[in-house]
Amino acid sequence: MPQAEVKSLKAGMPDVQSLQDRRNVAIDKVGVKDVTYPIRLRTPSGGEQTTVAKVNMYVSLPHYQKGTHMSRFLEVLNDHTSEPMTPDKIPVLTRAICERLSAQTAHFSAKFTYFIKKLAPVTGQPGLMDYEVSFDCTANGEEDFIMTVAAPAASLCPCSKEISKYGAHNQRCRIEAKVRFKGMLWIEDLVKILENAASCPVFAVLKRPDEKYVTEHAYENPKFVEDIVRDLALGLDADDRITWYEINSENFESIHNHNAYAQLSRDKR
Repeated sequence: MPQAEVKSLKAGMPDVQSLQDRRNVAIDKVGVKDVTYPIRLRTPSGGEQTTVAKVNMYVSLPHYQKGTHMSRFLEVLNDHTSEPMTPDKIPVLTRAICERLSAQTAHFSAKFTYFIKKLAPVTGQPGLMDYEVSFDCTANGEEDFIMTVAAPAASLCPCSKEISKYGAHNQRCRIEAKVRFKGMLWIEDLVKILENAASCPVFAVLKRPDEKYVTEHAYENPKFVEDIVRDLALGLDADDRITWYEINSENFESIHNHNAYAQLSRDKR
């Protein structure tokens, strides 16, 4: 249908959402949740990666307005995803939600899986590692953007190594960092800091020489869950781009019927 006809048709329809509401109750967040949406992400090499995100978009609603215009959220998302995305574009998108819906505050979040090609430590066999990533932003005159990355890794227990005649119990762990930063911080940058905090990174493809390296490297680098978050904190402290962080590690214990967990946060500003 031609745009002129669309505008004419809309002009003849009541805009119920914009009507006055007399209950005098403001709403903190109203919008669309769990939108399954393909996104393209710019990579450090200049290429791009396509993945699927779960997107939430909300605005604050004043006490006098009956409702918001749900379709406008998707219009903004469509307008701002024609080019590959980078973290610095998320505040721009969130601010656009504010402007398009005439709201004082807007919220945007996207959770997705990000893949990084990773070579085995000895043989160099390539494999794709998957990482949990989320972009979260609030705009209310200023933009507050937080990037979250979670990486799997390996941890080996220092106590077990010390008291055992041979061997030590080891397990996978999940290390997560939420960060605020200035300038440009790639997902790959944060993954590297996360993995360096563990006893040893994990890999998608390992041949026997690689397995030997990984198990021996972890054995020579034992860490409690407390060690992991402390070393991660030091790694984030050393990066001048990062201004705030909240980090945690969860170790999926191999000899206990529970997990070990540690968490800390710091504002570097």
